[in-house]
Amino acid sequence: MEMLLSALLGEGITRSLNFFISKSSKLQAHDVEDRFHRVLLRAQVIIDEAMGRHITNHAMLQKLDMLRGSMHRGYYLLDSFRYQFINGQDARDQIMSQSLSPSKVTYFKYLCHLKRKILIFEQLQKMLDNLRSMILDMEEVVIFLTSYRRSYRQPYSMHILLGNCMFSRQMEVELAINFLLHTQPQGPQELEVMPIVGPGKVGKSTLVAHVCKDERVRDRFSKILWLCDHDFKDDELAFIDECTVKLENIVTNLNKDERLLVVVELLGDPTEDAWNSLYSTSKRCMPRGSKIIVTSRSDKVVRFGTTRAITLKFLTQEAFWYFFKILVFGSVDPDMHPRLVQLAMEIAKMLKGFINGANAISSLLRDNFEIQFWYKVLMFIRGSIKKNISEFGEHPSDRLSQDRSAQLGRVSIPSEEVLVSHQYQHSSQKEIPKIGVLDVVFGSIKPLGKFDMLLWRSHIPPYYSYVYACEIRELKIAGAKRKRPMRSGAALC
Repeated sequence: MEMLLSALLGEGITRSLNFFISKSSKLQAHDVEDRFHRVLLRAQVIIDEAMGRHITNHAMLQKLDMLRGSMHRGYYLLDSFRYQFINGQDARDQIMSQSLSPSKVTYFKYLCHLKRKILIFEQLQKMLDNLRSMILDMEEVVIFLTSYRRSYRQPYSMHILLGNCMFSRQMEVELAINFLLHTQPQGPQELEVMPIVGPGKVGKSTLVAHVCKDERVRDRFSKILWLCDHDFKDDELAFIDECTVKLENIVTNLNKDERLLVVVELLGDPTEDAWNSLYSTSKRCMPRGSKIIVTSRSDKVVRFGTTRAITLKFLTQEAFWYFFKILVFGSVDPDMHPRLVQLAMEIAKMLKGFINGANAISSLLRDNFEIQFWYKVLMFIRGSIKKNISEFGEHPSDRLSQDRSAQLGRVSIPSEEVLVSHQYQHSSQKEIPKIGVLDVVFGSIKPLGKFDMLLWRSHIPPYYSYVYACEIRELKIAGAKRKRPMRSGAALC
């Protein structure tokens, strides 16, 4: 009876396989993949061309941002399909091989894989139609792009460009610059305020520093004053007094025709009275044409703005993969290393949009193009995530982005772990730690006691260095056997 059931089950699965395989072949996946890739390249040409220009039209920026998001989703979908196909081909070879007797479990795995592949293929076809329509709608944008002057020449490789600009923030950067360059009509002028809000570590300070570095902004404002409440978390009055003193001191050295830009960085949510006091002081002291940018994690500061706020969000999974892939492979063609792309995709998923971690891990992978090494890094990250979820109930990237402790293992010394108590950032003027996170986590360096280690040093304004405060601890060996008490007779021997 068992043999009959097995034979019937095997026959049913074989028929299902033949159905799916025939359906898959009719879909002409390779042709659709090629067409999809060509359309993506057209979208990328438009986006890359726009990145090198100062665009002032808000509608154009929105359309470019929509195209950029669709391009990121398209590349993510295409890579998923390509490298699922590699796995699928291997599984098919195993099943169809005459010299093997695959188990029923293998059949079921292949069926599930093939169904997923067909689903992704259907999504590819739908995305292909959407991208074509979007590119057709971009014809006017492409024509008008040439009317905007270039800010820099395009480098030979995209990874060089990403090292010198904010990734996927062109619309936000241009909106902030357009706000700062906007001139009010003649008559009584209001002191204009632009709020920039978003969660911690999303890039608010980086965005503002990037904007302030722009030559058009530097030409328009004689002085840029940064006011931070980091040192006055529990004392609003002290912060307001400090701001007033700094404002009055800098204004006394300005001429009447000079303008002042004030950047206020807030960690929390200031009260209405505190903001009104700061705003009235600024309006009284600051010269005509001066402006304020206020950043905060709280959405409540939006009410202080005189213009629409800029809201920053973390990168989507698709955009993060596009970013990570460029960082990891650099000028190397990823299509020459399909297995490595598979592993890189898995690593990107586990990093959960953690930009600082992406920069550190990408440099590690880029220096060693060996599949065994990349797999070792993948398994290490997976183990660290599992341990933090078991210990704290949270992903380590989530904990570190919220400045909470997390645990990292050590590849070379599995009996030890690195406890990261908190993360902070150094300005470019401060001395950075000589010990890097890769030296400790993937190397054999073992500092004594508590120490700081460098995670990553940014190459774009404000040139922060991101540092972990941590210590190395010995792991408790689970299941260690207790020593049995020595019997009295044995003690006499």
